[in-house]
Amino acid sequence: MDRPGHIFQRLLLIALLMVGLAGCQVFTPASPSQELMGTGDLGLIIERATGSVLVINTSGHNVLGRVEGLGDLSHASVVYSRDGRYGYVFGRDGGLTKVDLLTRTVADRVIQSGNSIGGAISQDGRFVAVSNYEPGGVKVFDSETLELVMDIPATYTGAEGKTVQSKTVGLVDAPGNRFVFSLFDAGEIWTLDMSAPEPAVRRFDAGDAPYDALITPDGRHYIAGLFGEDGLSMLDLWNPEQGVTEILPDYGKGEQKLPVYKMPHLEGWAIADGRAFFPAVGRHQVLAAKMDDWSLVDRIPVQGQPVFVMASPDNRQIWVSFAHPKNDVVQVIDSQSRKIIRTLEPGEAVLHMEFTPRGEEVWVSARDSNRVTVYSTRTLEPVATLDAEKPSGIFFTTRAHALGL
Repeated sequence: MDRPGHIFQRLLLIALLMVGLAGCQVFTPASPSQELMGTGDLGLIIERATGSVLVINTSGHNVLGRVEGLGDLSHASVVYSRDGRYGYVFGRDGGLTKVDLLTRTVADRVIQSGNSIGGAISQDGRFVAVSNYEPGGVKVFDSETLELVMDIPATYTGAEGKTVQSKTVGLVDAPGNRFVFSLFDAGEIWTLDMSAPEPAVRRFDAGDAPYDALITPDGRHYIAGLFGEDGLSMLDLWNPEQGVTEILPDYGKGEQKLPVYKMPHLEGWAIADGRAFFPAVGRHQVLAAKMDDWSLVDRIPVQGQPVFVMASPDNRQIWVSFAHPKNDVVQVIDSQSRKIIRTLEPGEAVLHMEFTPRGEEVWVSARDSNRVTVYSTRTLEPVATLDAEKPSGIFFTTRAHALGL
């Protein structure tokens, strides 16, 4: 007969074996299709002609998979959940698609309007807002379920005294769980406070035909570009009671405005060396303004009409892409000298650029060359290329932790 001490030792041994077996089960290597990974170096590339996105790894310069069935992506953009696992893709057909980057599948999808132009995710990650051309206005959805939370018609009084809806543009997230957007037809800027028990809208008069907007990295200033006039409209979100002020007025005074082949984008704007750099509408110029008083300090000549003007994360370089017909090159500007230091040729119809999180590389899409080229920001030489079907927007998961992106 076993003595009590022997019985205890045997039971202890059995318990330790069971714990060990459980540990083996926990650490069983995943199959290739279930490879464990974080999301910090992942991203999405829009394939605009096929309604698909590529899930890519920035560290490995490789494509992990393709997700299809996202509709019309001719003017698509992406925001991310706080953990970087889900990308919310805003399609031109009004589709809002939630993509799981880890499983490379569509997690959910809704058609929320007839024509959409982008969106934003709230500071706390609970709400996804979509900016619409048709029928206009902004819709807010629950980020988990994509259930509609709010429908905000962008109404105003038209020329004939009738109530009509405006196209909405320049939708960004702001501190305090707010959204800010512009009304193209009404010439207004609206804020939407989602932190209140009853979300509240405030309206501000802006300039003529705001076409896109940006928010400063500290979340204080919302700046809308104006298509109907020279200058930009700025709202100080710390002091909104002061209303909208105009900055850079008459920047094109005395110059002939050229036909605009593609509207500039302000979302990827550049701040470097204490200055803000903007694309000039209808001109072959990049404008530089002082950040303390927003006065114009320089007009940098470039080879065409700029679309994206973006600063590298270390603020040493400004990368500029262009509208048709001179859209097969990218020019790099030194932020201190404000001189062009290199002209690159990534391919035909360059549409978008995206810097890696710490800025050692920049990815550039060339739609008509069906490729994405990765450049070193140190040598300004290509280090990798990826095949893609008519690529346009490139969006890395680092956007999950940045305001206004």
